[in-house]
Amino acid sequence: MDYTKSLPHLLTEQHMADVWADVLKYPANDTVLHPNAHRLAFADPEFLLRRETRGMRMQLEMLKPDLGQSAQGIHHTVVVFGSARFLSPEKAQAQLQEAEQSDDTRAIALAQRQVRNAQHYDQARLFAKLVAQHSAQQPPKHQLFICTGGGPGIMEAANRGAHEVGAPTVGLNIALPHEQCANPYVTPSLSYKFHYFALRKMHFMIRAKALVAFPGGFGTLDELFEVITLVQTKKAQPVPIVLFGSDYWKRLVNLDVLVEEGVISPEDLELMHYVDSPEDAWAVIKRFYNL
Repeated sequence: MDYTKSLPHLLTEQHMADVWADVLKYPANDTVLHPNAHRLAFADPEFLLRRETRGMRMQLEMLKPDLGQSAQGIHHTVVVFGSARFLSPEKAQAQLQEAEQSDDTRAIALAQRQVRNAQHYDQARLFAKLVAQHSAQQPPKHQLFICTGGGPGIMEAANRGAHEVGAPTVGLNIALPHEQCANPYVTPSLSYKFHYFALRKMHFMIRAKALVAFPGGFGTLDELFEVITLVQTKKAQPVPIVLFGSDYWKRLVNLDVLVEEGVISPEDLELMHYVDSPEDAWAVIKRFYNL
């Protein structure tokens, strides 16, 4: 028999589905040899979670979101970073009203801060709408899709803005000790959960045509400076890096000091653009690509 003629048929998706059906035929408590020994390797969670199989798990975390997004036509993204702690204006206002009824001075002060920071939520939502509305008028190969970390706060706001005008949105979530669930505005089939921060950040960059960083904490800073480093060292193609909220960012990080001390070049400061409105953030991206 000439097996080479049948090889294409043997490698079809249907054949792989049959393999999974075989996995399901055998109960997990089959103890012919040992509780775990009789399982197929890829159907054995304990085996896949061993230290020696870490490389396989990393490869799977690389492949799953890449193949999933490609299959759904997600080729270019605008990545939005920012604090997970900011509330929507409606939630912030409700929290303030509750605090005022309690007469708790500290709770009132914290709630007032949330109301003040809720402007960032609204601005991220409006910015995402601008991107989604533009892309809706473009051919598929030129469309830009909003991508976030998939969690609450600024991430939710950006996913929400695109979702409200009918656009698919991507969420690259991370498993944390305090469970972080995907926000309700991420397209379900584009919601991915990562174990490895490094692979998650790599996926942010793979499709990114622009990055917009709203005020945030350690996670936002980590993601922002990794992007800046990749672009500065030319390990990644130049993309617009937009810092939303010039007062926040200039108070937080005095980048001029780096130039004064000679640890970066003056032109490195041109990698970043400070803006204070959704329209200005979108204008930076449009100018960069001559849209």
